[in-house]
Amino acid sequence: MAFTPTRRAALAAAAAALAAPRLAGAQATDYPNRPVRIIVPFPPGQATDIVVRLVADELSRRWPQRVVVENRGGGAGAPALEAGARAAPDGYTLTAGTSGTLGINPSVLPRLPYDAEKDFAAITGLAIVPLLVICHPSFPAQTIQQLAEQARARPGAIDVASAGPATSQHLATELLQLRTGLRFNIVHYRGSGPAVTDLVAGNIPVMFDSIASALPHIRAGRARPLAVTMSQRAPQLPDVPTLAESLAPGYEAVGWAGLVAPATTPPEIVRKINADVVAILREPAIAARLTEMATIPHPATPEEYATFIRNEIAKWREVVRAANVRLEG
Repeated sequence: MAFTPTRRAALAAAAAALAAPRLAGAQATDYPNRPVRIIVPFPPGQATDIVVRLVADELSRRWPQRVVVENRGGGAGAPALEAGARAAPDGYTLTAGTSGTLGINPSVLPRLPYDAEKDFAAITGLAIVPLLVICHPSFPAQTIQQLAEQARARPGAIDVASAGPATSQHLATELLQLRTGLRFNIVHYRGSGPAVTDLVAGNIPVMFDSIASALPHIRAGRARPLAVTMSQRAPQLPDVPTLAESLAPGYEAVGWAGLVAPATTPPEIVRKINADVVAILREPAIAARLTEMATIPHPATPEEYATFIRNEIAKWREVVRAANVRLEG
């Protein structure tokens, strides 16, 4: 029986499709057979970079190949995420996706060079970065409920510092306003550092900040915690209530970091990476290190992490639209 070129192409395509699962399985069994790169969308020393390097070092001990971290800061993390999305989908280039680059950027950057929901395969969360509401010790409100009472009595009169437009600290404030109807005067700074410096100096009374940044000031008596933004109390501050339990049921706003790969990375490789990273995050010594860094381990299955990312995108999209937040880029 003679084969036409079209029939030959169709048979070749069918054979390739049948062979693909076997090839992917072989790749997973052999993985990794060369160094693995993790792109971090921030400079060295930032919280996500520290967490990723901790995990990368542990993977390098478990795997026959090294895991190296490549820092690509700038552009609100968009260039780094674009590089990760466009990398070969073979498991050898992973990306640290964060609350900013995957959760917030899709709603605030009009020309984002990647699709946070379609261009990546979720692997697992790495860490949750809790936020909290802090105030200067001289601020008259002793509880988050008293702060809310003052805000209701004088809408827009209380200054609340922000680490900058569209940061997690800024949008955490906007989310609280959306959920409660409270109104604050949000004052934007160029980063969390200058904002907390002004709060400690008494130049601004209230701010949302990460526990990692605020904890030294709280312990030294230079700042006072009012509420945690997670759904559960933070292990570092077990006596501080959550906003959800004390003021805004269902409220949660956290920073986070996790691992993603290019969208068409073979599922077997994704699950191999997931299993090894989750095992690392569940080691008591690693969990203790992360807690000391004022973060919380966030192991998850690929399906759970994909759902988490989608929910974060939807939540911040609602907040951004309600607050009319937009960045150029």
